[in-house]
Amino acid sequence: MTVPTATDRAARAAELRRQLDQAAYEYYVLDQPTLSDREYDLLYRELVDLETAHPELRTPDSPTQRVGAPPQSQLPKHRHLVPMLSLGNAFTDAELSAWDERLIRLVGDAVHRSGYTAELKIDGAAVSLTYRDGVLVTGSTRGNGTIGEDVTPNLRTIRDIPLRLRSGGPRIPPAIEIRGEVYMPFDGFERMNAARAAAGEPVFANPRNAAAGALRQLDPAVTARRPLRFFGYSVVGRSDDEGGPLPVRTQWDLLDALVAWGVPVAPHRARARTLDEVAAWAHQVEHSVRPALNFAIDGGVVKVDSLALQEELGVVGGREPRWAIARKFAPDIAVTRLLDIRVNVGRTGALNPYAVLEPVEIGGATVKLATLHNFDLIAEKDLRVGDWVQVKRAGEVIPQIIAPLVDRRDAEAPPPRRRPPAQCPVCHTAVERDPEEVAIYCPNVACPGRRLEALVHFASRAAMDIRGLSYARIEQLVAAGLIEDVADLFTLRAADLETLDRFAEKSAANVIAAIEDARGRPLSRLLFGLGIRHVGATAAELLARHFGTLDTLARASEDEILAVRGIGAIIARAVVAFFADPSARHLIAKLRRAGVHFSEPQPVMADGVLRGATVVITGTLPTLSRERATALIEQAGGRVTSSVSKATSLLVVGADPGSKLEKARTLGTEIIDEPELLHRLGIAPPA
Repeated sequence: MTVPTATDRAARAAELRRQLDQAAYEYYVLDQPTLSDREYDLLYRELVDLETAHPELRTPDSPTQRVGAPPQSQLPKHRHLVPMLSLGNAFTDAELSAWDERLIRLVGDAVHRSGYTAELKIDGAAVSLTYRDGVLVTGSTRGNGTIGEDVTPNLRTIRDIPLRLRSGGPRIPPAIEIRGEVYMPFDGFERMNAARAAAGEPVFANPRNAAAGALRQLDPAVTARRPLRFFGYSVVGRSDDEGGPLPVRTQWDLLDALVAWGVPVAPHRARARTLDEVAAWAHQVEHSVRPALNFAIDGGVVKVDSLALQEELGVVGGREPRWAIARKFAPDIAVTRLLDIRVNVGRTGALNPYAVLEPVEIGGATVKLATLHNFDLIAEKDLRVGDWVQVKRAGEVIPQIIAPLVDRRDAEAPPPRRRPPAQCPVCHTAVERDPEEVAIYCPNVACPGRRLEALVHFASRAAMDIRGLSYARIEQLVAAGLIEDVADLFTLRAADLETLDRFAEKSAANVIAAIEDARGRPLSRLLFGLGIRHVGATAAELLARHFGTLDTLARASEDEILAVRGIGAIIARAVVAFFADPSARHLIAKLRRAGVHFSEPQPVMADGVLRGATVVITGTLPTLSRERATALIEQAGGRVTSSVSKATSLLVVGADPGSKLEKARTLGTEIIDEPELLHRLGIAPPA
């Protein structure tokens, strides 16, 4: 028998990889398999055996490398090449028309000459896949849109996602990110839940949560056992020499390119010349297509087809592309019984009524609770305990009661609670109400109900990000008398935690290490974590970047706070009131003694040379990255936007500037280069 040479083995391994890749493409992308499962398994086993015996034949893009990375201790961060933006919503045809009219006012009839693409809006977890020279190098979650979590080992386990893009279609740029949605089919979700129930494990509420949770597993082997799938929907590249321009001119051609490269795209997409055609497509999908799908959607996405026009239309407020909108479908509605109305005390002291419902399935999830927003709404809707009520999932996430079914009401049903409670249901302190608000508040910062929610919020990922401090563990710490307020977290010792149930030596050490890391969080995180009334994450960042330190903000007057762009009177009053509260000053003093960071790394200069200026950057700057240039401009008081308009003050131009330069010239916008920008900022250019 002839013994295979090294060349023979390499050729056979390459042929097996080619056959398996082709089979995966036919199965997952074309939905036209030519190999049976048994034939695929035999080829796969042969390749595994060959690579095991000869590891030098194993390549990073081999089908056998779907699982193999060791479990991680934590998920690293990844910065997207281009931010992953959110979409605006249109719930009716009229709102869709209003969106179209806004575009026409900006670019005229070019919108209709371009036409539109319409795609299914998959209800899953958004991810970004970075390919360099056609090979998958990084996969990440959406995160905050700019920075996500690197979950490359987990995404490699999803067989829909090609480890190497196929050639033969349009040219593949050297560096691109393919955006898409990881989802779980209904049949796979049901099989997985049935198996978990049989094993005595908790089941998942819905496919979307199951998909998102699977992506964030620290062990890729766990992810691999979940029935995950993937659809791609966009491609972003770099405008510099590394990436080069995308090889297509329309969104429709981009989707075709994805298919040619081996990336599956969602079915039932359509190309439309008019908005009436888009509306007809949306109605057909909502009423005929959606019920038959094996995966969840929550609407469609309508995009201007021309990629050049997309670039011209740009982004609204750094958040939403003007050229795309989500055509949302009517949420699922169910009828169930209202069992009780209860009150929760939030982290800011707000008393929030909520409904306890007889469990009901809505949109694939079991709903037991629903928000009631405020006490005025309870009276307005005439809700009574014992009523049969209509319940919907707003945005298919937060359940809400639409209205009671009065004709089914029990004649003995008690009257609605028309008056809100006069005392906090937890600490019995007299409540307060701002005449300009509908909400009522418990003013007692030491209220046990408020304190617990404040601690949980402070430790949350969006605030101080103290990993390992779950709701249950914080309850445990409070019950043990180890903490009373957020400053007490920084006095905890590993020995304190090891005395509690479910805290082993390693888990205690991990929590203490996470608390230690939290001391150095920027001021914006601390401000948000403190739970100042009306101060969300965005407002906290604006205040932190403007004032620079907590002490400067604490001394600021209401007028000085109002001068911050994006901060209104309600927030300004709330901030001043917070720092005037003796209990708040006592808490801040405790945080100071604990060594918590009180400053923002890059505060905005009050007298910055670009204060009030709107700046656009185009092309590749000689020495500054886009992120660094943006940070310097914002630190000097400017605001960076993505598109040139009449409101643009400056255009900073680098190499290969594109259409923004011509538009700036047409509008008479001032145009400068990087050296001039550095000169205005008072920064010496690199030697």
